Amino acid sequence: MIRNIGRALYLVWWQLRTWFGRRSPLQSVIFILDKCNLRCKHCSVYAITTPRIKTLEQIRTELEYCYSQGSRFVDFEGGELYLWKDCSDGQAGGRDYDINDVVDLAHKLGFWSVTITTNAQLPFCGSHADQIWVSMDGVGKWHDEIRGEGTFKRLEENIKTYSEQKTLSEKNKKTGVCVNMVINRLNYPCLDEVMEYVKNNPYIDEVSFNFHTPFSETEDLFLDADIRNATIDKIIDYKHRGYPVMNSTSGLRAMKMQEGKTLCGDKYCWITNFIFSDGSRAPKCMGYTHGVCDRCGFSMGGEMHAMQHLKPDTLLSAMKLRW
Repeated sequence: MIRNIGRALYLVWWQLRTWFGRRSPLQSVIFILDKCNLRCKHCSVYAITTPRIKTLEQIRTELEYCYSQGSRFVDFEGGELYLWKDCSDGQAGGRDYDINDVVDLAHKLGFWSVTITTNAQLPFCGSHADQIWVSMDGVGKWHDEIRGEGTFKRLEENIKTYSEQKTLSEKNKKTGVCVNMVINRLNYPCLDEVMEYVKNNPYIDEVSFNFHTPFSETEDLFLDADIRNATIDKIIDYKHRGYPVMNSTSGLRAMKMQEGKTLCGDKYCWITNFIFSDGSRAPKCMGYTHGVCDRCGFSMGGEMHAMQHLKPDTLLSAMKLRW
């Protein structure tokens, strides 16, 4: 109780400062490696011949920096996080550091919530993260079309195994697994199938939706604005009918496009800061550095826009997810 009161007071203090022009992040995204085990159509990480993999000490320095800036929530990204190892400073017992050591470090430094994103091609049983976000770009053939043959089956098996091996005490809590779908020109027709699949899957809490952002050499996957807006309306309708959609309604509306541009843009993206796999730091995401904010598809942008406009549904959604 005391901890929750302290956190609530911090959030009020943080919000008051933003109204007086003090821009400090509340959330951080740290990329700890750019090595992957898939060749997804929307991503070019697989083409990196000499992948960068940070040491635990490098990650410690980055976490301390983010915390000092005001961040209290951290998301770890890759590459594929379950490929991360650090054998530069051996532990007692001789094992290498793994992703659980990264999560434990973030908790030790004081971060309130730690999430990891995985493509679920490797087992993730025993994860120490508060939330696991699994990248799922459709059901069955739709997912495999983007990520490779057999990837959906492995994803299903690893989610199920993770959930079934949790302890009895943990089974009374949320499973901690949410799936994240990036909607693009190839997979938007399978939205209805995805909604029914997630609703009826006992091992998945919720689904979040992003839209493809047209980074260099992936422009062909960008969804037409009219289709995107219609898809957003359909997602909102599903949410209002009780389907487990993580995005808030206000956040989804902010992701719509008018005259070829998103409504949210990059105005409020400073709420999250980013540290990339090469160690470079940015107050906004890679969409800003690549100049594609006007066509942004990241749900984070919509949620931050709605949050700064104090939309009640967005604030409640954030507390449900992160508290």
